[in-house]
Amino acid sequence: MKSELVVDVRQKEISTALLEDSRLVSLQKESRNIAYAVGDLYLAKVHKLMPGLNAAFINVGYDKDAFLHYLDLGPQFGTYSSFIKEALADKKTVPSLSKFPRQPDIPKQGTISDVLTQGQLLLVQIAKEPISSKGPRLTTEISLTGRFMVLIPFGEKISISQKIKSTEEKMRLKHLIGSIKPKGFGVIIRTSAENKRVAELNHELRSLVKCWEDSIEKMQRSEAPSLIYEEESRAVSIIRDIFSPSFENIYVNDKETFEQIQNYVAVIAPDRKEIVKFYDKEIPIFDNFGITRQIKSSFGKTVSFKSGAYIIIEHTEALHVIDVNSGNRSKATNDQETNALEVNLRAADEIARQLRLRDMGGIIVIDFIDMNKAEHRQALYDHMRQIMANDRARHNILPLSKFGLMQITRQRVRPVLDITTNETCPSCFGKGEIQPSLLFTDTLKEKIDYLINHLKVKKFTMFVHPFVDAYIKKGVFSLYGKWRREFGRQFKIIPDESLAFLQYVVVDANNQEIDLKEERDVSSRHSKQRSKEQIRDNEEK
Repeated sequence: MKSELVVDVRQKEISTALLEDSRLVSLQKESRNIAYAVGDLYLAKVHKLMPGLNAAFINVGYDKDAFLHYLDLGPQFGTYSSFIKEALADKKTVPSLSKFPRQPDIPKQGTISDVLTQGQLLLVQIAKEPISSKGPRLTTEISLTGRFMVLIPFGEKISISQKIKSTEEKMRLKHLIGSIKPKGFGVIIRTSAENKRVAELNHELRSLVKCWEDSIEKMQRSEAPSLIYEEESRAVSIIRDIFSPSFENIYVNDKETFEQIQNYVAVIAPDRKEIVKFYDKEIPIFDNFGITRQIKSSFGKTVSFKSGAYIIIEHTEALHVIDVNSGNRSKATNDQETNALEVNLRAADEIARQLRLRDMGGIIVIDFIDMNKAEHRQALYDHMRQIMANDRARHNILPLSKFGLMQITRQRVRPVLDITTNETCPSCFGKGEIQPSLLFTDTLKEKIDYLINHLKVKKFTMFVHPFVDAYIKKGVFSLYGKWRREFGRQFKIIPDESLAFLQYVVVDANNQEIDLKEERDVSSRHSKQRSKEQIRDNEEK
């Protein structure tokens, strides 16, 4: 199977697409200035205790208070709490965790009022990002993630990934980490640490310990609520968890991000450095690899798959509901039971892909086509477990109920990726009436004239729908050629499949978007304001 990673870096967000045999199986979108991302550390203040929930609401600076449950404090909360208090009391010296005295573990069945007080300062980590109307979920069991290991302050235990099968390798890693690990820290050894050299593991361990010490030092200089630690590069943090040596290519369309990813791959897999490639073609990177078209067909309420069958996906506050329909299948058999099994199996394949693609979490209820035979229901259950085995998110699958429903729970740490495939008309903004489409080319010409002659922007790129691009470039004496002769040849017009029919986007030479509508509105408001002032001055005279 050919696996490729495509990274699209834009002004406001980074999109990462995983392709298997050119088929989109995973899509992640991250804002470049995202706040309250999973793993971020904040200095926060206890706002309110909720004994009935055995939890507390914490002020981390978000619109809504974050949620911290007693079970998320961790058994070492006594040691943690004493350490944080001492660090904040004496801000001139950073206490050494290795020499800090250990406190007894807090009881599992304790209450939040016994360990927290209103107004208390805490160093917390985001465990779940804000979802819908809920604020972030927090933990004080802090962990710092690296490529080969996870460092856990206030712990002592060394755990090893179950995916490492070799007993000898497990013993080697446990003995090795135990000999170089500082006292007061626990470590989880990740699968990627298998067969790695001592120098590599020691270097990363020291780097993670340094991150912890720097975070404590920054906490001492900060006032609550404030951000203490976040990933240096959003792109690298995304790739760190999904990178696999089996990737044949990683394409990136931004020079700075390309260098960051290349340097990262050079550290973790020096022999695979050449798979990171810089994409510098004019066509948008997702269009070039056919990703935009797959996004348009894979997202939305209805998703079709083989032989005319389709699924309908609905999202609610509490769960996701998926309905399977056979549709007008062209290869349907005469046996209804066999036909139902075939459709359900193909639907299971698509549903497993959709769960990864949209990062759907929480409770998922699937209404498969009814099947009377017990062996068919068991076959469907076994098939779903098999194809979900490659899903990195923790999940649990229940057999079909007597109503023919399958229930799945899947780890949810981020909001579901819900991309709207229906396009709002850029001309009328949903009002139902637009300017004549035939005159759209006149609008484009006016915008080009406005850019070059009024804003004095000579070099820019205008992205339009492929149909519009084909129209203005058709023929020997095309509109595009005429405009370039009239306004100069420094600007370009490029097709972009992600745009609506009568939509256009303009970026300058630095790839920064130019909001022409805003420019026009601003200049229009200024001219109207000047006109009003002139009228008022004339009346006063």
